[in-house]
Amino acid sequence: MKVAREKLGWACILSSLVLWSQSAAGETSVSGFVASEVRWFPQSPAFDAQLSGAEPSLILSPELRYRGEDGKVKATFAPFARLTGRNTDRGHVDIREAYISTRGGDWDFLVGINKVFWGVAESRHLVDIINQSDISEDTDEEDKLGQPMLTAGVQKDWGRMDVFILPGFRERDFPDAKGRLRTSQPVSENAAVLETGQGNAHVDFAARYSHVVGDWDIGFSGFHGLSREARLPLSADGARRIPHYDLITQGGVDLQYTNEEWLWKFEGIVREGHGSTFAAMVGGFEYTFFQISESASDLGFLMEYHHDGRDPAATPSTAFDNDVFVGTRWALNDVDDTLALAGLVTDMDDGASSLFIEAERRIGDSWKIEAEARFLVNVDPANAFAPFKRDSFFNLRVSRFF
Repeated sequence: MKVAREKLGWACILSSLVLWSQSAAGETSVSGFVASEVRWFPQSPAFDAQLSGAEPSLILSPELRYRGEDGKVKATFAPFARLTGRNTDRGHVDIREAYISTRGGDWDFLVGINKVFWGVAESRHLVDIINQSDISEDTDEEDKLGQPMLTAGVQKDWGRMDVFILPGFRERDFPDAKGRLRTSQPVSENAAVLETGQGNAHVDFAARYSHVVGDWDIGFSGFHGLSREARLPLSADGARRIPHYDLITQGGVDLQYTNEEWLWKFEGIVREGHGSTFAAMVGGFEYTFFQISESASDLGFLMEYHHDGRDPAATPSTAFDNDVFVGTRWALNDVDDTLALAGLVTDMDDGASSLFIEAERRIGDSWKIEAEARFLVNVDPANAFAPFKRDSFFNLRVSRFF
């Protein structure tokens, strides 16, 4: 099992503070969920040693939250653990959140471990760079590892400004030789190269300005530090891949325009540090039919275009260099919060496609069932998806909330 050792010191200190807060005046709540999950790969693996068939696992995700009597002081401790049966490499423990925050006037401050999300697009979050992606959970990069940080934010009539000091770099966890959804050569995490003299102790910096102007939500962000993406060049003997994390500077913009049934979305970045400076963008729309057929259900249609100008020889690989995403979202708006989402990403150069289907529904007040399927079709050997062409899978999760 992979344990985030570099954060255990933070976790011990901050969890002690959270537990201490229970004795102070205010309100403490305990919540979270436990879940049983099965991931099934219907096709045999592409590479020797990889597992096939079903992979069961158990998830534990408790949350302890404290809120001061006046609401100005808050504390949170939210660990996460996945316990696996066959694929022990996928099992891991992480501290998603463990922080104390305070608010005074227009200002707020936070110290500890937290998750921060930036972005508006559906199929890819280009500007979302604070937290490392937890790809052992899923390849869509929606799940994030907790990031140690100190933050300061101010809210004024002219908008909101947030500044982040990020001590402690989180490397990405890659599948080992037995794991699915990996490259043809396993990634040697222990040999990772970080382009800084401080190694994992390197301090990154970020800032973001956001504001709502009429029907527009706008955000401008900047980041300087180690890339959350890794280049994966081959080792000298060609038997494994070595993660290289480059020191980068990135500027980003995210925009969303709301006009009745329409949501227009755009994310764009300019990044330097991987060889030549490059730009990337994702933009599109979501149109929603509300209360279809005089029911409570809403049906949305989504379309987004991806362009990425990076040099494949000098940057981390991406499958979103010239692609189109189309999808649909169906929300029943019933008492059980039934929701379904389906999407297709197609490479405009070679026709390779990735299809996903997700659905979820509550059962009573405490249970939830989630189903997911991901398929790869028509994958060209030169496409970034090629190593995963036999890794289509189904996933079923049943959760109990408390």
